[in-house]
Amino acid sequence: MATSVRRAVLTLPAAPLGPENPLPALRPLDQTHSLDQYDERARREFPRDMARQIGYEPLRTVLPVRILDGYGRDREPTGFDAIVIENDRLRATVLPGLGGRVHSLHHKPTGRELLYRNPVFQPADFALNGAWFSGGIEWNIGATGHTTLSCAPLNAALVPAPDGGEMVRLWGWEPLRGLPFQVDLWLPDDSDFLHVGVRIRNPHQGPAPVYWWSNIAVPEDARTRVLAPADEAWHFGYARTLRRVPVPERDGVDVTYPLHAEHASDYFYEVPQAARKWITSLDADGHGLVQTSTDLLRGRKLFLWGAGRGGRRWQRWLTEPDTPGYAEIQAGLARTQLEHVKLDGHAEFSWLESYGPLVADPATVHGADWDAARTEVEGRLESALPRAAVDAAYEAWLPHADTEPGERLATGSGWGALEVMRGAMRGGYQLPGTPFDESMLGEEQAPWVELYTQGTFPKARTPEPPGPTLVAPHWRDMLETAPAEPLTEYHLGVTQWHAGDLAQAVRSWERGLKLASSRWPLLRCLALADREGGNPERAAELYAEAFDDLCRERESDGDGESWTAATTALAREAITALLAADRARDARRIFDRLSDGIRERGRFRLIEVQLLLAEDEKAAARGLFDAGFEVADLREGAQTLNEVWAALTDDPLPEEYDYRMRPGD
Repeated sequence: MATSVRRAVLTLPAAPLGPENPLPALRPLDQTHSLDQYDERARREFPRDMARQIGYEPLRTVLPVRILDGYGRDREPTGFDAIVIENDRLRATVLPGLGGRVHSLHHKPTGRELLYRNPVFQPADFALNGAWFSGGIEWNIGATGHTTLSCAPLNAALVPAPDGGEMVRLWGWEPLRGLPFQVDLWLPDDSDFLHVGVRIRNPHQGPAPVYWWSNIAVPEDARTRVLAPADEAWHFGYARTLRRVPVPERDGVDVTYPLHAEHASDYFYEVPQAARKWITSLDADGHGLVQTSTDLLRGRKLFLWGAGRGGRRWQRWLTEPDTPGYAEIQAGLARTQLEHVKLDGHAEFSWLESYGPLVADPATVHGADWDAARTEVEGRLESALPRAAVDAAYEAWLPHADTEPGERLATGSGWGALEVMRGAMRGGYQLPGTPFDESMLGEEQAPWVELYTQGTFPKARTPEPPGPTLVAPHWRDMLETAPAEPLTEYHLGVTQWHAGDLAQAVRSWERGLKLASSRWPLLRCLALADREGGNPERAAELYAEAFDDLCRERESDGDGESWTAATTALAREAITALLAADRARDARRIFDRLSDGIRERGRFRLIEVQLLLAEDEKAAARGLFDAGFEVADLREGAQTLNEVWAALTDDPLPEEYDYRMRPGD
């Protein structure tokens, strides 16, 4: 059959994403994916370019993005818009509404699914902004960690492919760095390989930090082996240290078999500059998936959960019982995911990736001779898809990268359209091939359109939690010159905080507070500033005042999803701050004002345990653990459950609460 592209609906048991958290994310969620700043011995061993890129433009916050933490664990059948690209050899299923994730890559002649295909959609707290889900191929752009676009919609359209057929273009605006990007997927007739052309452009005058890792989930069992063209790797784990280690064995364990390791770890392969860039995961019979690319995409990585109880628990948490495990093989612009790469103004990065099946001799692949195993894989890959063919496919794709899209298949958010509108009015942002039409602008962008066109930020028409804050320097400049209304001062303070001007942010929030009828958003920002500044007593007082004001305003406005999200988020922060200031009675007062629906959530069951411990009610706290609860938004690498349990009892941590992934935990 000739290659075809069609729309479809993929139905999965799914937990709803829920509303966005309306509180601006003034702090990053955690430091799980950052290097221990005191690990000086390791830093002295880093290659010069790697050391420079690890220190280049680390992320301060995830602003302007909002946190997604409103999901739960109850799943029901849900339809997701999908795009199916198919020839007589492969069938690729793409989810444009979920970051363009390739959900499935099915090889027809063998009937094999080449990816780990998650049978459910279950958000979990792994992305930079919270909600993330496992499985398939994820396009990670932005900053160290899973992209904020994991659960966000991208634009999608048909574009002529280099071979005369059709390809699917996905494109969007990366909000953390303000960069447009595109992912072009096409499947030549009779080909076993899906080609993916990627381009990231910097439309600004100055340089920008760039991060990209293509994250491929692959099935895993005891005989799964991951191979790449390297004899060394950089090992990174949840202890946040980075060490050069040999491949395939580390401390007597062959870690190219993901289940041989005990603890979750990253292995960033040290691929020689001249070597062909590839990585593969093969089963006991030598069958599996291979990913290869042009040379710009230099990095290759294995992430493994390990065989320990915590890693196995996380795998079950991300899917459903009795589902096979998975590992991740990845490809990126740098050696490691701790690095950001400099992209000059008005410049671009582009490359081509290819994904398809690989069959190699199992005796050699699983033999003791690592060099022979790699040579076997590289030879099979060269026969299936020569390196020269990948380079030729890239050169054939480049002239099509600027082609304007045809039939639209999906629509992304309006934030890119807003930025392009502003840039176009100043004569810049020429982005052929990735249009961000003003028709994409929506209700969330409307206040910012008015700020840009009229010079004023509009007052809220009805009482409601404030909308998102844009933090790029040009928006901060416009807010600084706009009339100093309370809502304007609120947004201005958020932009100043993001820029590192903390004192000025506090002054803006204090100015806004003097005239504000809706006080709680400003009070919450000031409370967080005090907590970050080492003043827990004043922070607790401000949090308590903010929660009282939110309840007052909510009562006058009625109820709704956004108010429930605000109440939930502010209560969580306020109770934590009050307990830190040894004000358990005030924390209890806030907890008791919450609705039954909020108190019954797993996160608030855990908060109630902490409250009971502060009230010296250990028996009641233990009773909540014994009754059982699930914290839907438990953060990757979080130690909260075992820390609270240890404060409660010396008994071993029950398996259902064991998410520990660090050696020694």
